[in-house]
This record gives sequence, structure tokens and C-alpha cells, in this order.
Amino acid sequence: MNKPVLEVIVVGAGHAGICVSYYLAKQGIGHLVFEQGRIGEVWRSQRWDSFKMNSANKLNLLPHQAPYFEDPDAFASATEFALALENYAQQEKLPVKQYCTVLSVQTDQEQAIYRVTVSEAGKETTYLSQQLVIASGGQNRIRLPDFAHQLAKSVVQLHASEYKNARQLPDGNVLVVGSAQSGTQIAQDLLRSGRNVFLSTGRVGRIPRRYRGKDIFDWLVEIGFYDTRTDEVTEPSLLQVKNPQVSGAGERGKTSSLQSLARSGAVILGRADRAEANTIFFQTNTSSNVKYADEFSRHVKQLIDEYIQKNKVLAPLADVDLDDVPDEDASCASDLTKLNLVEEAITSIIWTTGFSGDFSYLPLPVLNEEKLPTHRNGVGVVNGLYFIGLPWLRKRHSAIILGIREDAEFIVGHIVKSSRPGGQ
Repeated sequence: MNKPVLEVIVVGAGHAGICVSYYLAKQGIGHLVFEQGRIGEVWRSQRWDSFKMNSANKLNLLPHQAPYFEDPDAFASATEFALALENYAQQEKLPVKQYCTVLSVQTDQEQAIYRVTVSEAGKETTYLSQQLVIASGGQNRIRLPDFAHQLAKSVVQLHASEYKNARQLPDGNVLVVGSAQSGTQIAQDLLRSGRNVFLSTGRVGRIPRRYRGKDIFDWLVEIGFYDTRTDEVTEPSLLQVKNPQVSGAGERGKTSSLQSLARSGAVILGRADRAEANTIFFQTNTSSNVKYADEFSRHVKQLIDEYIQKNKVLAPLADVDLDDVPDEDASCASDLTKLNLVEEAITSIIWTTGFSGDFSYLPLPVLNEEKLPTHRNGVGVVNGLYFIGLPWLRKRHSAIILGIREDAEFIVGHIVKSSRPGGQ
């Protein structure tokens, strides 16, 4: 074997892969990071123009990263965050190879190495490594409902990752399908642009932007909300709960709620169920979706109140936040169960229906029946294989930027323990 064997290859140079690379470098472990686009590519190319991070700048710093904005409590744009990642990688001299798409991974059982083939500068190149970290995340393949293909061709359909601003849409009203963070924020963006918006909702919680003198994320971190370990979860459905509605838009962000969107003119509908040409049908769960979101906010505030009381924390009483006031009767919910797109002048649909991970380059016995990684706390079922950047990888905080530091340090700790001699 004439090719040098790296100790580690990392796939993906988002915040997860960059963080792993930092800890590998500090341990003196030889490695390369492959990124199919630019550093932080997902943040650059899959966000709309007005997008703001949902957590404040101070919570998005990687290990020993200098604050990249004067205001630690402000919310960066996606591009600003990606540029901060790029600057961090340059300052730390991390070995990132951009525009290198991983095509396949194979194991050489005899040599106990991974063969990673990438497309680089228009040609295929194979690299060898003793260990492999998959940091490509779970948001690189868009997810659309099957019935999206049954709609009339005249309707413009975009996934949230393709939406940039209202100007790219034809004149007319817009249906946004999905009411998690992306759906509610894009709906607000469209409303601000003067569009009429119909919003198809799901069972998604929400949280106020600020509560009792602090940003809600400051409280959630302080009370240990994100410290729940995956191994401790006894109710599997918890692992499928979507991130709650909240927005970083504006000077200090804002509370996002279905009732506030309704006050701005949005028509709040139930879950999109099926479609026939120019008609989309909705479930009759609109009211329950509104009440679920309100109840989630109430529960989170109760956890904070209990923490304040138990620990005798000095905190002011909550200010009145009109967008967080519960809609007790779900009066904002429409009772419509179908929409004729032509009659309602709906010319565009934005699908904020999420993503799935693309791990097709891993022809290894490491994926489950859903083609998702099988792992425990990020450690794969094949020796020397690791995953990072997935929801509930180790804890609830694995889904947010703040949690990536602990996960990366944990993974690199495993790598150090199992490193074999001979790596370069």
C-alpha cells in the first residue's frame, strides 16, 4: 500500500465537522475534512434572505472562538454565521478540503481501513483513513409529501431550502405547508412583503422569545432543559418532537405563534392531508394544533418558574407579550378543510416539510431500515465509525449549535482511545 493512511477523515464542514476538526487538531491527530461545497454550505444555500439564527450569537460559539459580533445577544444571519465558521477554520488552520463531494465509502477488512472516494477538481480520488466521522448532518435531502406531485403544474412549488424571498414567486397568494420554525418564519416573511398567506399547521410547540428578564434560550440552558440524555428517554415519541416555534427576526428576536400570524392576516389551517389537481385537503386538527403550541409554551414557562422558586433566583415578573397570550378558544383557527387553489388565487406553495439525511455513500451495515445511521451516542456499529450533528445524538442539545461542542469532544475522546499506530 503506497498511499498514506490518515488517522481520521471527517465528512462535512458545517459547525459539527469544524468542531470535530478543532478537537482532532488539538490532539495532534492527522486528518482531513471533506466538504461538498463551501464551509458552512447549508447555512449559505438553504436559508432565505431574511433568515436569522434562533439562538443568540453568544450561544453559537465553537471552542475558543472569539466573539464574532459586538452584540452577544443579537441574532446573526445565516451567511454571517457561515462566514464566522470559515474564519474560525482559517484561524485554527483546520485541514478542510472544500468542493470535495464524497462519492463512496468502503472498508478494507484486511487492512482495517476506510477507503473514501471523493470527486475533487473534476476527478475521482481515493483517500485512506483508520477512522471516519460522518458530520454531514440530517438535512441534506429535502422531504416532500407524495401528494405534492399530484398538484397542477401551473402551481409553483418550492421547498423551504429553495425559498429566498417573495420576489421569486409569481403574483398571487401563497400556501405555506408546515408550522415548525421554518414554516412560521417564512409565513411571517411573506406577510411582511404584503402577500396573503395560508398556513397549514402541524403539532408543533412554541416558546416565548423572552421571559422574566432573559432570552428564553438563556433560561433553557440554565435550567438544564437541554441536558436530557437520549439513553434516559423512556417515551420514543419525545425523540420525534420538532424544535419549537421561535424567531430571531428583529433587533432582539420575537415570539412566534399561530395567533400572532393570524393577526397579521394569515389563514391558519390544519395539517395538509392530500391533493387533487387544484385542490388540497386538510385535517380537522387546526384547533388542537393551536392549543398544543400554547400548552408547550405554558409548560416551559412553568419549568422556569419552578426553577426560579426552588433556587431563589432573582428574576422580574414576566412582561406582557401579546404574541404569547394563549388563544384559549383557538379562535385563530380556520375551519376550512379544503382549498381550491384557483378560487383562492394561490399561485405558490412553500413546503417547509423538513429534510432527511443522505447517507447513500455509506454502503456499510450501519444504516437501519429507514436508511438512517445506527449508533449509540454517536458511536457507530462498525469499528472506527462515528456520527455527529444528528438530533438526539447524545442529548437533547445535540440538535442545537450549543450542544455540538460537548458531542465533538466526546467523539474525539473515543477516537483518541481507539487510535491505532501507523496513522499519518
